[in-house]
Amino acid sequence: MTTRHPRVTALVAVALVAAAGIAGCSGGAGGTGAGTGIGVRQADAPGPDARPVDGGTIVYAHQQEPACVFGGWIEQAYLSTQVLDNLVSLDDDGTVVPWLAQSWSASDDGLTWTFGLEPGVEFTDGTPVDAEAVAYNFGYWLDGGNSTAQVWLAGYFESAEAVDDTTVAVHLSRPYPRFAETVAQGYFGIQSQHALETRTPQENCEAPIGSGAFVVGRWDRGESIHLTRNDDYASPAANDPNQGPAHVDAIDWRFVSDPTTRVASLRAGEVDAVYDVPAVEWADLGAEGYDEQLYVTPGRPQQLAFNTAQGPFADERVRKAFAYAVDREPLVETIGQGVIPYEGNGGVSRATPGYSEGAAATYTHDLPRAERLLDEAGWSTVDDDGYRTKDGERLSVVLPYNSGTIVTADGASILQGIQQQVKAAGFELDLVPVPPSGFFGGAYSQPEERDIAAGYWTSVTAGILYVNWRVGTDDDPNFNNSAFWDDPELQSIIEQANSTADAAAQDALYEQAQVYIADHALSIGLYDRISTLAVSPRLVGVRQERSQGGPVFHDARFVD
Repeated sequence: MTTRHPRVTALVAVALVAAAGIAGCSGGAGGTGAGTGIGVRQADAPGPDARPVDGGTIVYAHQQEPACVFGGWIEQAYLSTQVLDNLVSLDDDGTVVPWLAQSWSASDDGLTWTFGLEPGVEFTDGTPVDAEAVAYNFGYWLDGGNSTAQVWLAGYFESAEAVDDTTVAVHLSRPYPRFAETVAQGYFGIQSQHALETRTPQENCEAPIGSGAFVVGRWDRGESIHLTRNDDYASPAANDPNQGPAHVDAIDWRFVSDPTTRVASLRAGEVDAVYDVPAVEWADLGAEGYDEQLYVTPGRPQQLAFNTAQGPFADERVRKAFAYAVDREPLVETIGQGVIPYEGNGGVSRATPGYSEGAAATYTHDLPRAERLLDEAGWSTVDDDGYRTKDGERLSVVLPYNSGTIVTADGASILQGIQQQVKAAGFELDLVPVPPSGFFGGAYSQPEERDIAAGYWTSVTAGILYVNWRVGTDDDPNFNNSAFWDDPELQSIIEQANSTADAAAQDALYEQAQVYIADHALSIGLYDRISTLAVSPRLVGVRQERSQGGPVFHDARFVD
C-alpha cells in the first residue's frame, strides 16, 4: 500500500506531557505560575500585547558535548536534527508523515521499500537531494558511517538504488513492516553525497552538510556550537508548524554539564532554554512561569542488565535474588518526585508499542524470597560486615555507569539507593562512575570487567529488542547485548515479531520476548528515560520531536 500525505500548515500540539501525575506542578507545560521560591527569580512573562518577532539568537544549554554533530548517540541525533532532514517524520500519535519523502510503500513480499522524494530540494552546498544521494546515505550508514543506523539495519538491509531522480528503492533480506518508523529517528538524517565523498571525515563529523533549517557555523570545543539559519530552507516535515525558514537567526547550543548551573542560568536570563531539568526543580520552574516539556522516550528504559556469562549472575537464582532485593518503585518515586516514571520492564518502556505489563510486574520487593534464593545458590553464610559469602568469597558485584550522560544526577541517586537496598540481602554493590570519554572508549565493556550494566536505548518500536538481544558470534559479535545472553530462542521470537505485518500479532510476539527476559531475570527496569525542557516564556514555539524527544527550534521565535 502506498501512503501519501499532503503537506500541512496547521499548528500541531507543541508539547506532550507524557508522565502521569507530575507532582506539585502548578505551572505545567506552557503555564505560568504566581508563586516563587526564596531567592528565585520570577520569569518575566510577556505582557498581554506581546507579539512574536523574527530574528535573534536562541541560547540553549545542553548537558553533554558529543564528539561529532552527526553520529550514533542520541546527543548527536539531537544536534543533527537541526541540520539534517530525514525521509519521514513522526506525528504526535506516532503516525509516519512526509519529510523529504512525499510517498512510501512496501512491496507485497515486504522486501522492497520505495520512497518518492520531493523534487527540487537542495543540500546547503547546492547539490540535489535526489534518489542517488539518499541511496548513497544508506550504504554510508551500513559501512560504519553511523553505528546506530548500522545496527538497526544490519541483518535486514541488502541495497539501495535510485530508480529515477526522485525515486529510491531500499531492498531488504527480510520483511520489516515498521521500516518507515525506524528511519524517522535522528540517526537517519540525510547528508550531502558530494560532501561525504569530497570532504574529510573530520569535516563531515564537525559540520555535516544537510538540507535542514540550520547549518553548523563555529564550534568552540568545550563550550558551544553556533548554528545559523538556512535562509533557503524549503523542506520542513509535514507536521512542522513552520513551513518556511526558521524565525530566529541562530542557535547558541551551549554545553553545561552541571544541572544546577543550567537551571541557574535560565533563571538569570543568561539562557533561553535548558535540557534535562532536575526533578527537584520541576515544580518550581513550572510555578515560576517557565514552559516545561516532558517526553517519555520509547525503546529500552533505564535498566540493569546482569552479566550472565560469568560471575555471580551466571546463576539465575542470584539474578532473581537481586531483583527481589530492590524496592524500585518507591525509590524512583522519591528521587524522581513524580517527574521520572518508574519502569519495572527491563525490555522496553511503557511508551513503546508492544509493551508488556506482565513483564514489568514480574519482580516486586520480597526480601525473604531473595534470601531463600541466595541460600539455594550457595551464598548461605554472612560475614561480619553483613555480606553474603560462598567458599570464602564475598558476594561483591560491580556496576559501572556513564556518569552525567547515560545516567544523570537523579539516576546516580537512584543507583545509590539500590546499593543500600541490596545490602540488606547480602550483596556488596560497587558503583563505579565512569566519565563519558572512558565509557565510549570501551571501558567496562567486557564480561570480566562488570557484573551489571546500566543503560537505555531510545527507539520508536520494540524492534530495539533485536538490537539488544541478538545472538553474537565470533564473526559478528553483538556488543549491544549487555547481558551477554546468547539464546537463539529469544532471537527467533524477536525476529518473528520484526517481520510480522499484523500489528496485534507483532505486539504479542514482542510481549512474549519481554516475558522471556523477565522470567530469566536477564534485565530489570528502573525508570523510563525522559527528555525534559524548560523554556523561557519569552521564547515560544519550541517543541520536542516525536522519535526521541529532542528539541526542535525551527518554529521557535521570541516574543516582544
